[in-house]
Order: sequence, then C-alpha cells, then structure tokens
Amino acid sequence: MAAKLKKGDTVVVLTGKDKGKQGEITAVMPKENKAIVDGVNVAIRHTKQSAASQGGRLPKAMPIDLSNLAIVDKNGKATRVGFRMEGDKKVRYAKSTGEAI
Repeated sequence: MAAKLKKGDTVVVLTGKDKGKQGEITAVMPKENKAIVDGVNVAIRHTKQSAASQGGRLPKAMPIDLSNLAIVDKNGKATRVGFRMEGDKKVRYAKSTGEAI
C-alpha cells in the first residue's frame, strides 16, 4: 500500500497528550505503523556517559502511531491524503484543497 505520510512531511497530532502540536516527520517505521516527529511525544532518557557523548537526562522523541497524525495543507489545517494518477505517476494530494503535496 502506498505511504500517505513520508519523511519530511509537516503533520499535526490528532489525539493524545500532544494534541494540536505540529512537527516534521524525521523517520517512518511502516512495519510498526509508527513515525518519529520532531518535538512530539518527547520522553526523558537517562544515558550513561561515554567517550563520544556527555550523558545525563536527554530528551528523545519517541515513535507515535500514524493513525494519530494528519498532514498539514497549505492553509495550516489537518487534511486527509488521496492519490491520483498524473500522466503515468501516482501523486499524493490534499483532499481539502485538491493540491498536490
């Protein structure tokens, strides 16, 4: 199945403790149906000091389920994603505005 959300997309969180927050997708895990979004679902991780890093209490963005995310259109509102054929290419578009994403 084609991916509705991809790395680099700006999304808004629909449910949960971070509802309404916007961020950019940094990683997508299709097998787990999750994505990592900058500034969303941040947890504190205690890391041990090593030669490469300082260690301590570091904030880390944790994965969030794809069903809790919606892509942001040009107006800044959450929208659904559709697919259409333009020539011989499959193109994603915002259902609210009809524009390609």
